[in-house]
Amino acid sequence: MKRFVQLYRDLESTTKTNTRIQFLAKYFEESSDEDKLWAIALLTDKRPPKPLQSGVLKAIAAEAAMLSSWLFDETYLVVGDLSETISLLVKQEYEIEDFSLAHWMTEISNLKKKDEEIRIAYVLNAWKGMDVDTKFIFNKLIGGGFRMGVSQQLILKALAIHTNIPQEVLAHRLMGKWSPNDTDFQQLVRSEDQRNDAVPYPFYLAYALEGEVSDLGSLEDWVIEKKWDGIRGQIIKRNGEVFIWSRGEELMTEKIPELHFLKNVEKDFVIDGEIICHDGKEVMPFANLQTRIGRKNLTKKALETSPIAFITYDLLELNGADLRETSLEKRRLELSLLTSEINSEKLILSEEINANSWSEIIEIRSTSRQLKCEGLMLKRRSSAYKVGRKKGDWWKWKLDAMTIDAVMIYAMKGHGRRANLYTDFTFAIWHEGNLLPFTKAYSGLTDAEMKEVDAFVKKNTIDKFGPVRSVIPTLVFEIAFEGIQLSSRHKSGIALRFPRIHRWRKDKLANEANTKEDLLALLNQINPS
Repeated sequence: MKRFVQLYRDLESTTKTNTRIQFLAKYFEESSDEDKLWAIALLTDKRPPKPLQSGVLKAIAAEAAMLSSWLFDETYLVVGDLSETISLLVKQEYEIEDFSLAHWMTEISNLKKKDEEIRIAYVLNAWKGMDVDTKFIFNKLIGGGFRMGVSQQLILKALAIHTNIPQEVLAHRLMGKWSPNDTDFQQLVRSEDQRNDAVPYPFYLAYALEGEVSDLGSLEDWVIEKKWDGIRGQIIKRNGEVFIWSRGEELMTEKIPELHFLKNVEKDFVIDGEIICHDGKEVMPFANLQTRIGRKNLTKKALETSPIAFITYDLLELNGADLRETSLEKRRLELSLLTSEINSEKLILSEEINANSWSEIIEIRSTSRQLKCEGLMLKRRSSAYKVGRKKGDWWKWKLDAMTIDAVMIYAMKGHGRRANLYTDFTFAIWHEGNLLPFTKAYSGLTDAEMKEVDAFVKKNTIDKFGPVRSVIPTLVFEIAFEGIQLSSRHKSGIALRFPRIHRWRKDKLANEANTKEDLLALLNQINPS
């Protein structure tokens, strides 16, 4: 475990990509196969279920530290991170053997099956034999909040150094649903792709367009498509079975019965595309998809009100043949033939946008919201289907965000390095002479601005509600967001998609902020009645 703790420290100590890769490669070189496997699982979000809820951890930690619950909570508010708070307050009582990462993770995995009493006793005993750093990582692992801020590309590069296996090959071998409890390092990483039919291909991701679109050269070299606001996914049909994966490597087959008919299609294939809700005429708002996918039990009503379809972008495999190295133009031709053959309204071929000039494309992009999409995708006709995010051949060209000026009315302290600063804010707009709260945001300010706003909150607090501070409504901020819709779950009746702080409007007074009517006007521009 100490080696894994050291890896965490090393990675936290630098933001230099090459240095972080070296740290990861060194860990793989020095660790056992069992520890390497668990490290890969943890770094790629394949964690076991947490054995104890945060409330239980707080309660037993307060008791172990001999603190009242209110004092523990106040300490937690200052520290800002539950795992760190526990590691600092609960003292080590004795030295124990440095068990391996695999040992701890196997025991944590098995804890979920045991009675809560046994789980609590196990955690309390474990704490007694750990130093502060080990306890911090252990708490992250049992609390389900472990994050190391390492991209999959860094892990693949480090593994490639360690194994001498190309990154693209490793990326495919790490895809899909696997667990260290039922596989091993050699089987996972060094197997000659003896994988089961359910395993998807690594996704090819686009970069945001840089510079002017006309800089891309001849329009004839590019496939232009709408960028839909859904869930990127792959449909795998092999040997009479269908598997549907999200880009986040979640197996979603059971949640999408609308596509189960594909198991009866004669041909085998792997299709890349977008999972969306579609009423048979047009794409429905992302909120429908969010509600539908979030359900544990699918009801008849959910199937009727939020029917799912799949917009097909690309064909990666056909009858066992890997097509990824062929050109996009050829893959699209095969995809068109396949979707025509299947002939289902649940499988929609992504439409190629035709235009005579880049200026026409610019005009089409400007109407994206009316077209129910986020913008455009630009793909080079000659491009292969690559692994991960690569520059040059695939670009996403989203619409600029919508913005609204709002007044900050509540503030709360952040977490981690922001634990001592007020960085999480609630904003309001005007409605019938009063400020109406309508969204929260915490990103978008510089470090210097955060400190300035924090000082304002501390000097201008009106009231306290637990960790929340009500402040004098003076500061105005421009809030950017990607989408807007009516919502009965919000007090304002409106919900924003991906809200964030765009800039601090020091040039505006609170009474100059926008109104609910302004927001509704934006909504009406997108969805005119």
